[in-house]
Amino acid sequence: MVQIREALISDVPAMARIYNQAILETVATFDLAPQSVEDRMKWFEKYGGRYPLIVAEIDGEVAGYSTLSPFRDKEAYERTTELSIYISPSYQGNGIGNQLMQEIIDRAKALGHHAVIGGITGGNAASIRLHEKFGFEFIGCFKEVGYKFDQWQDVDFYQLLIPK
Repeated sequence: MVQIREALISDVPAMARIYNQAILETVATFDLAPQSVEDRMKWFEKYGGRYPLIVAEIDGEVAGYSTLSPFRDKEAYERTTELSIYISPSYQGNGIGNQLMQEIIDRAKALGHHAVIGGITGGNAASIRLHEKFGFEFIGCFKEVGYKFDQWQDVDFYQLLIPK
């Protein structure tokens, strides 16, 4: 059974493994070099309050995680947030992304966010389906903004407006 909960500092090594796999094998992130657990500890400290970090746990193992992050640092963007979801390859395709997405959207609503933005690297059909299932709409594409695996990558942006 999947338990969705607040991330704990003790989850950081597992989240680092999930993220490093994404760095090395996918274009889901534009980081190019694996990050140390210490790097991810600093990352972990940025979350809390209006910007939650949650994990999906199965039988005591972190199967995936999701965050809400500031969209931009200008005050007028305060009620807009950016969503990220990462799932361990061992657990992909089992509905964990759906559970994380529902919980992080619920938290965005409860925290008073108005817009949730998802940036999806071109060609990630599974992520596009997940976002569209939850009502995100395609709002535009930034062409060739990242260079990874010896090719230019596009980023498609999806947006969910949260009704009052």
